[in-house]
Amino acid sequence: MARAGSALPWIDAPAFARRAMAMARADRVEAQSASGLVFFDRGLIDAAAALQQLTGEAVLAALRHSDRYNRSVFMTPPWPEIYRVDDARRHDFTAAVAEFDRLSAVYPALGYAVHLVPKTGVGKRADFVLSTLARR
Repeated sequence: MARAGSALPWIDAPAFARRAMAMARADRVEAQSASGLVFFDRGLIDAAAALQQLTGEAVLAALRHSDRYNRSVFMTPPWPEIYRVDDARRHDFTAAVAEFDRLSAVYPALGYAVHLVPKTGVGKRADFVLSTLARR
């Protein structure tokens, strides 16, 4: 947006998804040198799922055996009480629900264990994530 580029979801969604995939791969490379846990928000699989939905390209199949993340994936169900549309998030709640439903199917199909984060305060959500990881 700052560069007035066109690789934005509301201008050229496939270009945005491809750029997001490239950035996610670069983030993973950078994170390999970090110690401890690293959390990714909206990573490679989310972008690939969007690209496949938009174009029909079979990009998700290639991620079954490459570009793997931790087996545990944490997803927060759509939460209308806190959902907001703004300059960076222009899709409405209905679109957010559809994306959640799509990703809820994509992650298990790729061999990930999806854990639904409870709709509660930030501290309790963080405790849920950390305690789930400790059990694994």
